[in-house]
Amino acid sequence: MAARPEPLLPAGSRSSRCARPGLAVLLAALAVEFVDELFDGTTSAAMPLIRHDLTLSYAQIGLLSAVPLIAGGILELPVGVLSGTGRRRRLFVLAGGLVFTASVLAAGLAPAFAALLIALTIFFPASGTFVSLTQSTLMDADPERRPQNMTRWTLAGAVGAVTGPLLLAGVAAAGGTWRLAVGLVAAGAFLAWLAVAATGRSGPRRNRDRPLSRCAENKNTSTDQGNEAAAWPGFRAAARIARQSGALRWLLLLQLSDLLLDVFTGFLAVYLVAEGHASASAAALGVAVRLGSGLAGDLIGVRLLARADSRRVLRASVWLALVLFPAFLVVPSLDQKLVLLAAVSVVTAPWYPVLQAELYGSLPGRSGLAVSFSSAAGLAGGVGPLAVGYLAEVAGLGWAMAALCAVPLAMLVAGGTRLRRTDEADQDRSG
Repeated sequence: MAARPEPLLPAGSRSSRCARPGLAVLLAALAVEFVDELFDGTTSAAMPLIRHDLTLSYAQIGLLSAVPLIAGGILELPVGVLSGTGRRRRLFVLAGGLVFTASVLAAGLAPAFAALLIALTIFFPASGTFVSLTQSTLMDADPERRPQNMTRWTLAGAVGAVTGPLLLAGVAAAGGTWRLAVGLVAAGAFLAWLAVAATGRSGPRRNRDRPLSRCAENKNTSTDQGNEAAAWPGFRAAARIARQSGALRWLLLLQLSDLLLDVFTGFLAVYLVAEGHASASAAALGVAVRLGSGLAGDLIGVRLLARADSRRVLRASVWLALVLFPAFLVVPSLDQKLVLLAAVSVVTAPWYPVLQAELYGSLPGRSGLAVSFSSAAGLAGGVGPLAVGYLAEVAGLGWAMAALCAVPLAMLVAGGTRLRRTDEADQDRSG
């Protein structure tokens, strides 16, 4: 019999009054995501400088993206399960944070292509250990506020992504190099590590046993959940858990949504130049509009998800995207495109935090397994940008972007009753 998904409890219920992570713990966790995206934003903006400094070919630039993603993703797969919970997970997080900081520093000091490739390949599993496990711990600390905390998490990452290019520009204006900018990111990573090390002792450890066991609706104690999460159930059992818990559907929705999030962003500047007849500077402005509007959407999401049901917000945003994204492609003028681009970015901002929170909610007591599932799905999701690129090569970029119009519809179909369950439950209660 399929396991029922974890219920979404109303505010003010007994569970909602359980102990929540303190402000210091929350800020330390958000600092980890901020510095992770800060590194990505800084290196993306610095790539022309890196290419010139290390005399990289275009093929080598492609390898710097592909090899760390694939090799690092494979190395990251077992981390979520092996880390377990409690003290063991804390040790994994702290060790991963040190490797994370060292790999960022090594990237900034890399004298040649090979050294940079090795540093970035190490960075990916270190990021999975430091960043993903910090995220899963935050999700475990307050199950009833997962959507809100995931929105805060996404907001911190968006701020980091926007800050990266600004950091590089500031360093360059002061006469520094891209290596100095990356070195400053490494310093920020070490500060984030110190924050996690300082807050982890008093925050999660104190709240790990008593509050969670008091608030549990079933007879499992937090220790039982920790032992359960620490053990790999086997590939067949893991596949059964993913299917019966509903996690498989949330993983599918996450990969579908990414086509209209990161994949679309990656092709945006090229699309605006090739199909929107914009200049390179105007295309850069379009990327800035995309990032800035996404940041605004995250800010709105923090407030909205504190008051409204997360699945209802998700479903409404998918319907809006189904209308707004085709309109963005069809309108002829660049000004109109930028306005609609901002609207699309705002309405799609809740997708990742809500879906990721639902993934954790479908696997209560198994957040480590959720991390490993996400890593595996991310490897499969790498087909998305390849498919869009191939379609653009064969049929043109305009048609490739038009194909993305099917993403919201596919999400509604794949989500099925999962995205309608809350409204039905509300109707049952009112009846």
